Amino acid sequence: MGIRVNKYIASSGYCSRRQADILVEEGHVKVNGVTAVNGTVVEDGQSVTVDGRDIIPEEKKIYIALHKPLGITCTTDRRDPTNIIDYLDMDDRVFPIGRLDKNSSGLILLTNDGDIVNKLLRAENGHEKEYQVRVDKKIRPGFKEEMESGVEILGQKTLPCHVEITGTHTFNIILKQGLNRQIRRMCEVLGYRVTRLRRIRFVNITLGDMKPGERRYLRKDEVSDLIRLCSGSSESSDKPH
Repeated sequence: MGIRVNKYIASSGYCSRRQADILVEEGHVKVNGVTAVNGTVVEDGQSVTVDGRDIIPEEKKIYIALHKPLGITCTTDRRDPTNIIDYLDMDDRVFPIGRLDKNSSGLILLTNDGDIVNKLLRAENGHEKEYQVRVDKKIRPGFKEEMESGVEILGQKTLPCHVEITGTHTFNIILKQGLNRQIRRMCEVLGYRVTRLRRIRFVNITLGDMKPGERRYLRKDEVSDLIRLCSGSSESSDKPH
């Protein structure tokens, strides 16, 4: 059984039902690519957009945590045989929040909720991402302080970060920005080559004991915290590490 388009939009949390009526009246809403009118009914499986933006009802929103293995690329381009969408092999259309490069592993979130993606990827919001890193030689005294105070890469100095040395060749790092291959470039400037890089936390979501290739749906409280932490944020993009 179908649902009226204004109720469908309101059920997504996008706006109130009355505001949805106005959007329909002004021609901003399409159902399966056709401009909606007041009274248009959305049938199961049909797509709804407002100014080209997908509208997903709350009960149909999907949030997945995946331990991305090495060799998988965080792209939705299916011309790439290593793309993450074919790897997941899901019926629902989802896309990754940010990126991990092909030679990095660890936590990646995927969702069909475009709003939360745009808000979480806005670099200046300072959302934390934590990584475990191994380098090719023994870490020298002063490395921690050099990394934390900022390193010149890509024509700019990286923002202050937190580093914890965990072994002779290993450390954890918490970043609040997402420059292209940032950790690898920072280490290269200081004379090290990264041999293993794994993301273990994204904002409030942790990798835990998930094995490579394992996935799980986020709990309701985790999603609520994500939404709370990104409230008031806007759009941007993330770069691979």
